[in-house]
Amino acid sequence: MTKVTTRSLRDACGLFGTGVNVISTRHSDGDHGMTANAFMSVSLDPPLISISIGQNAKMLPLLHKAGQFAVSTLSEGMEELAWHFAGRPDPFLSDPFENLDDLPVIRGALACYACDVVNVIEAGDHTIFIGEVRGLSTDSGARPLIFYKGRFGAVAGQMPAPELCDPVAEAIW
Repeated sequence: MTKVTTRSLRDACGLFGTGVNVISTRHSDGDHGMTANAFMSVSLDPPLISISIGQNAKMLPLLHKAGQFAVSTLSEGMEELAWHFAGRPDPFLSDPFENLDDLPVIRGALACYACDVVNVIEAGDHTIFIGEVRGLSTDSGARPLIFYKGRFGAVAGQMPAPELCDPVAEAIW
């Protein structure tokens, strides 16, 4: 058994392959974004998603103040954007944003969600924002950018879904 430290927990969580997202919001001083993978669907009815932001992130007070946020799930090939919003700015990057329901989202992203904050939960060294989705856009032909073991990657291929089981036989399990 491994002793639980911040490093061992981070390494273990890094074994869970995730999508890569840019969390963004809009203020009078402009559009702001940060790269994050702490995102999940919470509820379909009502439509809720959540993001988790570190207490030291520059984005945290902006989200509290704005009361709204957007999530852009990045597509394969958007590594430069991911690095840009992860604190390694590209000075030659032109404005990557477009609007979705009056919030900035990444142009060409796999999926984008515009949300109003409906709940905020303090959780250790992070703050969880639950947002009600008010706007949505997707590109079903794009492939996701993946983050695994501290590196970006891509989906190698997809397996077909298994055929549905006989409902009666399934009940026996």
